[in-house]
Amino acid sequence: MRRKLISAIGVAGAMVAVAACGGGSGDGSAQGADAKELTVWLTVDAQNNWPNLVKAADSAIEKKHPGIKINHEYYGWPDKNTKLDAVLATDKVPDVVEMGNTEMLSYMVKGAFATVDPSEFDNSAQWLDGLKSSVTYDGKTYGVPYYAGGRVANWRKDIATSVGVTSTPKTYKELTADLDKIQKKYGDTFNAWYQPTRDWYAAMSFVYDEGGAIAKESGGQWRATLSSPQSLKGLTEFKNIITKYMHGDRTKDESDRYIVYGQGKSAMIFGAAWEGATAADPKNDKTGKLKNSVENFVMPGPAGDNMPVFLGGSDLAIPVKSHAQAVAAEWINAFTGASGQKGLMAKGNLPNNKTDLATLKKDPATAVAATAAESSWFVPTAPGWGQVEKEQILQTMLQDIGTGKKSVQSAAKTADAAIDAVINTK
Repeated sequence: MRRKLISAIGVAGAMVAVAACGGGSGDGSAQGADAKELTVWLTVDAQNNWPNLVKAADSAIEKKHPGIKINHEYYGWPDKNTKLDAVLATDKVPDVVEMGNTEMLSYMVKGAFATVDPSEFDNSAQWLDGLKSSVTYDGKTYGVPYYAGGRVANWRKDIATSVGVTSTPKTYKELTADLDKIQKKYGDTFNAWYQPTRDWYAAMSFVYDEGGAIAKESGGQWRATLSSPQSLKGLTEFKNIITKYMHGDRTKDESDRYIVYGQGKSAMIFGAAWEGATAADPKNDKTGKLKNSVENFVMPGPAGDNMPVFLGGSDLAIPVKSHAQAVAAEWINAFTGASGQKGLMAKGNLPNNKTDLATLKKDPATAVAATAAESSWFVPTAPGWGQVEKEQILQTMLQDIGTGKKSVQSAAKTADAAIDAVINTK
């Protein structure tokens, strides 16, 4: 599951128009129950990887609503929001739209999506915490979790074996001891752990592992907490990892990590669960050795438990101006319900709920990703979070730390000030 989660930006003007002239009640009522046409926007992930699940959802709705016309449009992640922002200011909006889970917040804040009744959707009481948070704002639900993608550690068994390590580490102490052996044998131009400096998903896992947070809410106001003692402890350990094991370009992000991993100059990565296998794909594997040597494992955290991970993923939302809200909700449930989740899991995705996740833990092929997903964190559900992402505040802080431009304390303090300036602004 390769995808890039992009912040919702540049939507303020369009959202004001949406809120002012929304065509639906947005209250979970039966508005649009007799719709004759439904337009569904999904990303190319569905088109390329599970088109049969889309067809199954269509069939369920067509059976219930004979004669209905269902239109599908597919978009790549980089250009989806630009197109969505443009149509939201018109009366020709899609009825269902796929959103990256970090994209949801800005649109919920601006009133772009209709509220939904979670009880109308399968397994809603068991939605994964990280995904449930992504569709919730101000106590209301504005979307339905679709699927999730976890983050795991992945290393090369052949390299680990070459230094006498024959099993994956279960504790952080074991991990760093193994990496020390690898780094010593392969030299200071080799990345025992290739960890892109600007990868804030990984860095914030260290922060949350130590009990820190990006920001916390009190009395209706959010305040950045990256310079708290707990957050600083996590950031300091992240810097230690980069200093000891990362010997590549310290200004890079994680977008091409799987490609770098495939070049054979790294022993380990901590990223999306699909990255190790994708690096081992013949078109990316420049060593010819990765297919049978890469291995996922649950990332242990410095604090003693499994590292809390950011759950990437997708949600499905109904624009508030849709004239087919009721049928849209039915289509979403048909697509994300019990049978849909089984289909998504068969394609290597994590389900949207804890009940199905538990079944994956019993299968050796999926146990690592499922176990890792049990401990997760999510971005602050603050009105100005989209602006925090747009300004790349976290990435700038991490690059300053990784390159030595600023101390951990100084970089965190600067980031806190920048976050505080925008995080409470709608």
